[in-house]
Amino acid sequence: MKKYISKDQSVPGAAPGIEHDEISSLPGGTGEVSISCIDYSPGQVSIEKISDLENFLSRHRPEWTSVRWISVDGLSDMRVMQGLATKYNLHPLAIEDILQKDQRPKFEAYGGEDSEFMARLFLVTHALQIRDGRLQNEQVSIFLGHKTVLTFQETCSSEWDSIRQRIKVKGSRLRSNDASFLAYSLLDAIVDSCFPILESFSDRAEELETLILERSQPGLINEIHQLKRDLLKMRWAIWPMREVISSLQREPHECIGETTHIYLRDLYDHVVQIIDLIETYREIASDLTETYVSSVSNRMNEIMKVLTLIGTIFIPLTFLAGVYGMNFHYFPELDQVWAYPAFWLVCLVTAIIMLLLFRRRHWL
Repeated sequence: MKKYISKDQSVPGAAPGIEHDEISSLPGGTGEVSISCIDYSPGQVSIEKISDLENFLSRHRPEWTSVRWISVDGLSDMRVMQGLATKYNLHPLAIEDILQKDQRPKFEAYGGEDSEFMARLFLVTHALQIRDGRLQNEQVSIFLGHKTVLTFQETCSSEWDSIRQRIKVKGSRLRSNDASFLAYSLLDAIVDSCFPILESFSDRAEELETLILERSQPGLINEIHQLKRDLLKMRWAIWPMREVISSLQREPHECIGETTHIYLRDLYDHVVQIIDLIETYREIASDLTETYVSSVSNRMNEIMKVLTLIGTIFIPLTFLAGVYGMNFHYFPELDQVWAYPAFWLVCLVTAIIMLLLFRRRHWL
């Protein structure tokens, strides 16, 4: 995935952030950009797919609109980024965080009465999903204003489909609240999407444990390490969210309503629950590694036990064969007709006696 950075960022002492007039000079990408706008109020809703951004930005929102949600899927077109950043007066530091898609989950408050920028909350989180059996994470950036929510992400994901459906339902709690409640709902959808992922990790851990106990194949250790890497990646994305949600609860801001503060408590509980599950499954994954090593060691011990017993049985037989294989001239038994069958009889009786002795001592 391409990483967009300022061309002067590598220069020591360069100005922090990306100014609005610098965005168009940044390298773009080849992916498609999809922009949608949802305006809603308790009694009305309008959903628009934006194809002409300049025309959209030149128009005012409808007077009946209580909340406007602009969703941008794709960060390859710098003209789109510049148009939205200029229209909504986004902070240069926030723009830089959007385009550098390896940010730790966080939130920042920008602007206010004594600032040239509008009062907004900027939140960074990561949406997680499983693709081709592997965990993938994608940075999601959210701007929260008094009546506007802007979201930026690299690809279109399905986590927010339920939010769009709830907006369409007249009388829903989402339609009856402010923009901060929409931002909470978006975060809640991202956090709740972690539970099915953790359930799939649990199923994978149980399957690996069964395979390890049945037969420790060499490829299983790679699957165990992949599970541990996925859990570590999930921990990196979710662990800071506890601090983010806690700060949103604790620190008052003009863009966050009282109702949203109440619901943030429930979101915090979900994050803590997910973190507890992640730590539990990480311990399980570590136990799987130990179980695999123990299983391989036990299997090796069984193999060495069988080989040792076979070698022990053949030690006296080898002794007898060595004695009668010596090149001495006088061997009285060699002149007897019964000598050869007697030799095999002695070897067979010796082997049977040793096998019975091993079984009596529970070595077999």
